Amino acid sequence: MFMRIDKLQANLPKPKKADPNAAAALQELLGGKFGEMSTLNNYMFQSFNFRNKSKVKPFYSLVSSITAEELGHVELVANGITMLANGPTPDEDHKGDISSAPFKDMTDIRSAASFLHAGGGALPVDSNGLPWNGTFVFSTGNLVLDLLHNFFLECGARMHKLRVYETLSDPTGREVCGYLLVRGSVHAHSYALALKKLTGVEMEKMLPTPNIDLSKIPESQKYLDEGSHRRLYTWGEETYRDMAAIWGGGEQALPGDPPGDLEVVSGHPDGAKIDELVGASAAFTTDYAPEEIFDIAAKLHAKM
Repeated sequence: MFMRIDKLQANLPKPKKADPNAAAALQELLGGKFGEMSTLNNYMFQSFNFRNKSKVKPFYSLVSSITAEELGHVELVANGITMLANGPTPDEDHKGDISSAPFKDMTDIRSAASFLHAGGGALPVDSNGLPWNGTFVFSTGNLVLDLLHNFFLECGARMHKLRVYETLSDPTGREVCGYLLVRGSVHAHSYALALKKLTGVEMEKMLPTPNIDLSKIPESQKYLDEGSHRRLYTWGEETYRDMAAIWGGGEQALPGDPPGDLEVVSGHPDGAKIDELVGASAAFTTDYAPEEIFDIAAKLHAKM
């Protein structure tokens, strides 16, 4: 089972302006081949299909705990996309004549579907609008092979995050990238250490791949300062703490990152408030005349 918490894993600053094209670029980190939907579903199905889990429990715990974190990564990127697509809280100036083409600018954005289908929301697609698909999932049941794929997947995701970061100037999108670059490095490192335990091959010597220290990413700095690069979370029951046999035991942070012991933390990060999107009546979000819906919701809330 999974437990849902009404917070984001990181605090996202409000965008300076609406930037649907930046949101389209960020879609790569959601629905691209190396996006968060891919990491989530790879690890989730591997955890569901895991063989002999009681006999190799630390490795099962590692994949399972990272699965839970990836659910939050999907949520984080989706929120970043919607915030960028909609911008600061809009003035309610599109409620009048819908025949005046109040959203004519939407014909010029890279992903018109994000507005036409989702009202300025996130979709399970990549930066070109191509749908994410299940053929990206790799789950063989062979532990070494699956972990090797996961290591490759995290390194590919790092490449895409760096490239997307270089296309963005708004603080919202850059914060998403800065946070995920730190946490993605943790996941790549954890799979490298797991492979090292199983095979003796020092995979961690390949990191970071691509070879850019996170100290060069200003938005990553606070997460490095607080030690996020050294932590894995259980995201649930204490039974997952046995992954400390892989992520811990005197193992150290990667060279180039702030030094320190790797540690398993019970539970989850404190998290941050989720930004509340304001509707646009002419886009029928929540509705063209939302007052009745608001009134119904208020009455239902009052009954609680």
